[in-house]
Amino acid sequence: MQIKTVGVVGAGQMGNGIAHVFALSGYDVLLTDVSQDALEKALALIDRNIERQVAKGRTSPEDKAAAMDRIRTTTRLADLGPADLIIEAATERETVKQAIFEDLLAHIQPHTILTSNTSSISITRLASRTDRPEKFMGFHFMNPVPVMQLVELIRGIATDEPTYKTLLGVVDSLGKTAASAEDFPAFIVNRILMPMINEAVYTLYEGVGSVKSIDESLKLGANHPMGPLELADFIGLDTCLAIMNVLHDGLADTKYRPCPLLTKYVEAGWLGRKTGRGFYDYRGETPVPTR
Repeated sequence: MQIKTVGVVGAGQMGNGIAHVFALSGYDVLLTDVSQDALEKALALIDRNIERQVAKGRTSPEDKAAAMDRIRTTTRLADLGPADLIIEAATERETVKQAIFEDLLAHIQPHTILTSNTSSISITRLASRTDRPEKFMGFHFMNPVPVMQLVELIRGIATDEPTYKTLLGVVDSLGKTAASAEDFPAFIVNRILMPMINEAVYTLYEGVGSVKSIDESLKLGANHPMGPLELADFIGLDTCLAIMNVLHDGLADTKYRPCPLLTKYVEAGWLGRKTGRGFYDYRGETPVPTR
């Protein structure tokens, strides 16, 4: 099946990046969110991010203008009805995602492929709440979407081969690389990455190292471009905690138990960059460790 129109649900950090790469690759994009303010901020951010690509010579002013023209916005979920492909990129809570798909069912076309950008939640379970589990997949982009090359493709137990091959082609058309993952908690990337971040938080919690020493150790000792606590702040500590809970609940292994300090930061509302404080305080000119 040929994909021409793409609906993106959620105009946050992931949704605006997904809209950006699809529009720049020639797809017509309809971006939706419950907040008109969020949609306006997303459009402004997409404009700035593509302009940055123009400044670096990675795209042309003409391609930027064409991409921005391809993006429309709406606060009505029903407006996504004509889309060939819908990508849900809402908050990482299963009840929210289920409600979105249930609301979409009355409006979409028989051929529409449904996908979720979830980083950890069962694709099989999400698909089972729709009328087309065979046309449902996990479509997990990495953050920041315009920069990161990987897309995880996760088949639920019912996903058919034509749907999988269609999305393989879509990933290729975006200039990205697909990694196929089985539908187990957190898939590949976060199954490996989140326990590392959680262990870094335990290392801080137990006083083995400070925020600065832990991050410098991984950057300089393991050649990571970003320390694990800095990365957690970038991802969002609430998202990290949600994924650890999915791993802990889904695999029933104590090695996935979320660190109490991670829970405490989330309870405090210190979620990282997006709230101005996490393992670092971002309210000044330069980030300062909070522990």
